[in-house]
Amino acid sequence: MSTYSTFDHLIVERRGPVGWLINNRPDHLNAMNAAMRDEFAVAWKELDADPEVRVIVHTGEGRAFQTGVDVSEIASDGVGMQRYRQSVVDWDLHFTSWHQEVWKPVITAVNGICCGGGFHWVADADIVIAASDAQFFDPHVSIGQVVSIEAIGLIRKMPAEAVMRMAFTGRYERMSAARAYELGMVSQVVDPPERLRDEAQALAEKIAKNSPAAMAATKKALWGALEMGLTDACRAGAQHLVSMWGHPDQEEGPRAFAEKREARWTV
Repeated sequence: MSTYSTFDHLIVERRGPVGWLINNRPDHLNAMNAAMRDEFAVAWKELDADPEVRVIVHTGEGRAFQTGVDVSEIASDGVGMQRYRQSVVDWDLHFTSWHQEVWKPVITAVNGICCGGGFHWVADADIVIAASDAQFFDPHVSIGQVVSIEAIGLIRKMPAEAVMRMAFTGRYERMSAARAYELGMVSQVVDPPERLRDEAQALAEKIAKNSPAAMAATKKALWGALEMGLTDACRAGAQHLVSMWGHPDQEEGPRAFAEKREARWTV
């Protein structure tokens, strides 16, 4: 039985081979306050360390997936964005799976509103699916903030002009789930929206059938490629490729296929 820390603003649980990370500040549209930010750092690592978890799904409670930093906290506590200055300047961030170097596959399942800092988890996931009523917009410039890290990540996944349009229209224009699918921001739109978690679980269970070691090496190769030119990325990818040679899963996979049974992977 998996045991996780108790969180005030997140729900962490396992359903079969699938770990679930659920934003749990629905009364605040799952906006991230300072405490929630710290909880993310712990939750990702705990799910990544659990050998029973093969795939992680991230979603939100209520009518929003995530709406960025808690603007009410920023506006009222006298500290504002300064609390985050040093961590951003030092590039010492810990609230997404990419920040935490999680090498298990991560699915972001967007329910309802996703805006502003919510795009961190869209940009940093391996796969993104969305409910048909999901809405996307970036209000940073509408509250005097700069659009930066999240959008830079998105530009690697979808057309730059679509990202620019969101950045400059701010809170005055919203993108539908259907449009996000057309642009490649999401790979699946779930209708009706109530089936989002079931579809995410089903997709995660498909992925979980594969070799954990091979998937981790694959993720390192593909994400690493985003940091490099073509030749360097292929050379680095070759090292991840050969890292599996001699691994027990490389013998088990063909054997299971030949014997017409599910593979028993090394964890």
